[in-house]
Amino acid sequence: MENLVQDTTVQKPKWIRVKLPTGKNYRELRTLVDKYKLNTICQSGSCPNMGECWGEGTATFMILGNICTRSCGFCGVKTGKPLDVNWDEPEKVARSIKLMKIKHAVLTSVDRDDLKDMGSILWGETVNAVRRISPGTTMETLIPDFQGLTKHLDRLVGVAPEVISHNMETVKRLTREVRIQAKYERSLEVLRYLKEAGQRRTKTGVMLGLGETKDEVFQTIEDIRNANVDVITLGQYLQPTKKHLPVKRFVTPEEFDELGEFARSLGFRHVESSPLVRSSYHAEKHIH
Repeated sequence: MENLVQDTTVQKPKWIRVKLPTGKNYRELRTLVDKYKLNTICQSGSCPNMGECWGEGTATFMILGNICTRSCGFCGVKTGKPLDVNWDEPEKVARSIKLMKIKHAVLTSVDRDDLKDMGSILWGETVNAVRRISPGTTMETLIPDFQGLTKHLDRLVGVAPEVISHNMETVKRLTREVRIQAKYERSLEVLRYLKEAGQRRTKTGVMLGLGETKDEVFQTIEDIRNANVDVITLGQYLQPTKKHLPVKRFVTPEEFDELGEFARSLGFRHVESSPLVRSSYHAEKHIH
């Protein structure tokens, strides 16, 4: 899962401060979300870019419940034994997207290592439901690694969302600490396989400020490009609570610019690199 919750325990530099969301589109969507009790991770995760994204007609929805089977050190989502799969969820999500008149939807989920199919069947049904109920909406699916099992990845490739994304989150040395049950090489293989299986557009995200070195970030960007990934996002890690991994350093906007230029030089189709970037930032542009 991506880190969306803003840290409230560390004094942030001025470039990490967020303006309150405004605008007609934002206000209209906020009214709909409140009236119909719609669930977006934009709101529940206090994303700093919510106003901008909602203004552009983009929103992120989380499926397969809100309890994760993994316990990543950076993520604010609850860990534990998930509830049973709600097979009405694809229809509910699709109807929410239609009601909100979402132009581009980002779908994400908790990890469901407790399920035989890792949740991939419901993933496929959700994409199909959005296609049926809101056919004008384009989609990005931000998926777990499904333990690297290709039969589950094939279900996503088979329903053909415009973008399939899987986040690397951090550099190789820190993966065991940051993503505990995940593996750096396995995530790279997931991204590589998606492209080889015929997915048109693939994407990943990396958080900075967890103690990585600049050389490690350069190497990670190269590794990702060597997996034929099309889109990369680079943003600042923010600590969800005191129980989560601390922010080791606030990376400056100038450093983000340097990393972004390096990524562009390697041939990525889209690069988003700045402190407040999250993996769904400017997602509507990444389908082209």
